Amino acid sequence: MLRMLQLWLILMAFCLPAEAHSHHREAAEVAVIAAADLPAEARATLHAIHQGGPFAYDRDGVVFGNYERVLPRQARGYYHEYTVKTPGARNRGARRIIAGRPGEYYYSADHYQSFNRIRE
Repeated sequence: MLRMLQLWLILMAFCLPAEAHSHHREAAEVAVIAAADLPAEARATLHAIHQGGPFAYDRDGVVFGNYERVLPRQARGYYHEYTVKTPGARNRGARRIIAGRPGEYYYSADHYQSFNRIRE
């Protein structure tokens, strides 16, 4: 009986779908925010993105890896990140806009933990 239980457990381990073994988080549903409802600093960053710069920080425009997998999965290099100034912060702060293809922008107020799709 014990042998049959062991065999059954082994078979179940190999028969589970691959997703059950994955430790990667899939993209969740992303909320939407109107561009007019963004903080003033985020609207200024979005305007700079549309104009192609100038940008306030050297790292603006670097590839965003989406390692948190909160945004829809895309090939590396698809997303780029831009800093949204945070009043009172002595560094870049936590706020970002992530750009995908033209017209695809996401705002994060909490350093990539959550995102809102920007509706322009």
